[in-house]
Amino acid sequence: MTDNTPDDGTAFDRLREVSHMILDAVPHARVLGLSLETLEPGRVVLRVPYNPKFIGDPETGVIHGGVVTTLLDNASAVAVTSAMENYTSTATLDLRIDYMRPGEPGVDIFGEAICYKMTRSIGFVRATAYHETPDDPIATAQASFMLDSNAGRRAGANLQPKSSAKGGAS
Repeated sequence: MTDNTPDDGTAFDRLREVSHMILDAVPHARVLGLSLETLEPGRVVLRVPYNPKFIGDPETGVIHGGVVTTLLDNASAVAVTSAMENYTSTATLDLRIDYMRPGEPGVDIFGEAICYKMTRSIGFVRATAYHETPDDPIATAQASFMLDSNAGRRAGANLQPKSSAKGGAS
């Protein structure tokens, strides 16, 4: 991993820790073996290793497009997180991907994401999936993320059913 540590090493250490927590907390990211290659404020590069289990077309050995989608979505989320002054939860609002060419069989895929704009409630990201260089993309993405998606509650609290009032009508 490239370590482009800002002046405040403590804040960057926390950023690195949160980024790893995000990747570890997403089961799909763990299954794909996503790894953090580069981390800077507002910019990240993740890598997904080539794995025959992820082949979408058995005749060509090309990785399934869903793997590229997962790579770009997770890279974008980490880029938004790395752009925050104070960590808060995020949720993907919009993710648009343009697939430009198939990935080469047997070759790892990298996903670079750059958070180019943060508002009070939304982070905006551009991302690219590639093998050697972003100048020859496999796919590009444009994404937006809601900030504080849990509204200050613990992670996943928004997924719990609301309890009904005792003794009241349903």
